[in-house]
Amino acid sequence: MDEFEQPEEEKKKGPIIYIAAVFLILLLVLMIFPHYGVKLDPRPDSMPTVEEVFLFEDNFSTEPKSLKTRNDFLDFVVPENPIIKTTANRIASYGCSGEKVCHAKAIYYFVRDNFEYIADPVNFEYVEMSQDFIISGGGDCESGTLLMANLMEAVGIDSQLVFIPGHAFLRIKLPEALSKYKRDFSWVYLDWTCDNCEFGEIPRRNIDAYKTFLEVN
Repeated sequence: MDEFEQPEEEKKKGPIIYIAAVFLILLLVLMIFPHYGVKLDPRPDSMPTVEEVFLFEDNFSTEPKSLKTRNDFLDFVVPENPIIKTTANRIASYGCSGEKVCHAKAIYYFVRDNFEYIADPVNFEYVEMSQDFIISGGGDCESGTLLMANLMEAVGIDSQLVFIPGHAFLRIKLPEALSKYKRDFSWVYLDWTCDNCEFGEIPRRNIDAYKTFLEVN
């Protein structure tokens, strides 16, 4: 055998040594940057039904309110209401383990999948309290968006109503969310009336529409 020729056994060991070295380096990286430092994308394990989270008598509220200006929508945002707070807590805790992004997804999918979009009568703007919207099983875009805003605010997620010509939806401030969900820095846009929109998606026609915003807290 040529004195410079590497033994066959050492040739076989070469790749194994390299693989083991890479594995050890990866272990060191995981030790230096613990799992809580990695950006996660949590999602609810399961979703509740309305009956499982709304544990109150089906009594409609007796609080008629008129809409004279856009700011009057704020009269319908009451996250401190025990009915709203209890319902929000049950939705958020049903399939999540504490992550705020998971809570936001749970609320969005709960509203999107459990309620029907129902248009208001022609030339008449009707907005109900959120517990009334839950009892009735649906309503127009503003009413469902107000329900989302109430539920989000009740679990500590900053929300704004978004108005475009003929439509309204929600945006929430969620710095913890992955960048693929966010627009305008830390804002995640949510439209419950879009049946096939995932978390952070809105219909393409609404992306470039002229928007005005109303802070609800």
